[in-house]
Amino acid sequence: MTLDSSVSLMQSPRIEEVVINMSVGQSGERLQKAMSVLELLTGQKPCQRIAKQTIREWGIRRREPIACVATLRGERAFEFLRKGLDTLGNRLSRSSFDVNGNFSFGIKEHIEIPGVRYDPSIGIFGMDVCVSLGKPGYRVKRRRIKNARVGKKQQLTPEEAAKYIAETFGVEVL
Repeated sequence: MTLDSSVSLMQSPRIEEVVINMSVGQSGERLQKAMSVLELLTGQKPCQRIAKQTIREWGIRRREPIACVATLRGERAFEFLRKGLDTLGNRLSRSSFDVNGNFSFGIKEHIEIPGVRYDPSIGIFGMDVCVSLGKPGYRVKRRRIKNARVGKKQQLTPEEAAKYIAETFGVEVL
């Protein structure tokens, strides 16, 4: 990460977390394969997510595990994000950014990620990647005990987030 000398350390954006979600839609062997793929990609054990309601048309029952998710922070998040953005051809849409500077993108097939080979016994899975960006000190607003308001300068705008991602990862924001 390059740090501009005109920007204070407390005003520079950073990656808070990267959340990778693989929704399979059914429990059993397919979910276990998705969890093994996610563990292979992230280097840590994913958690299962359960269905909140029954949808009979799709064959989903309430409280049935149907997805897996992994949350990455620090160096692992940085490395996975670099690979994930390479999969997209280092291009992001401006509409991917929300009002708080966070952004999301999808990967249709996990075998598109550099360094991953196709295994016919596992199959192909897609995933959603959600990236949370923030400035140091913004945790004051989110914490449970003694939370407080945060000034406007400490809130990240979509423009600042797009500029940070473009400079750090060499991504073209369209």
